[in-house]
Amino acid sequence: QVQLVEAGGGLVQAGGSLRLSCAISERSFRTYGMGWFRQAPGKEREFVAALSWNGGNTYYSDSVKGRFTIYKDNAKKTVYLQMNSLKPEDTAVYYCALSYGERRPTPLVANLYDYWGQGTQVTVSS
Repeated sequence: QVQLVEAGGGLVQAGGSLRLSCAISERSFRTYGMGWFRQAPGKEREFVAALSWNGGNTYYSDSVKGRFTIYKDNAKKTVYLQMNSLKPEDTAVYYCALSYGERRPTPLVANLYDYWGQGTQVTVSS
C-alpha cells in the first residue's frame, strides 16, 4: 500500500514562494522515482519536475526551470518542491507521483507513474 500526502499549497502573490511537500508512505524495498505534476482548470495535467530513482538527477519543464527545485529528504521520506518567483500561470492543483523501478530515463509523463497524491491547490495572484 502506497500513500502520498501533499501539503504546503496556498495563496501567494506573484513573485512569492511556496514549498510543497509530499510525504511518502511506502514499505517495500523497491526503488522509485518521484515527480510533480500540475493541472490548471480546463487544462490537461502537465509535468513540472522529477527526481530520478537514485536521487542523482533532476528534471524540470521549461516553464519552471530556474524557479522550482525538487529534492528529497530520505530520512523523512518526503519529497519537496520549492517554488520561487511564482507567476499567476503557476496556479494549479499540484500532484506528487511515484514511479517504481530504476527507469531510465526518468519518466516525465503521467502514465508512467504508479501512485498519486490527492493534490494541493496553489493560487498565485497578480
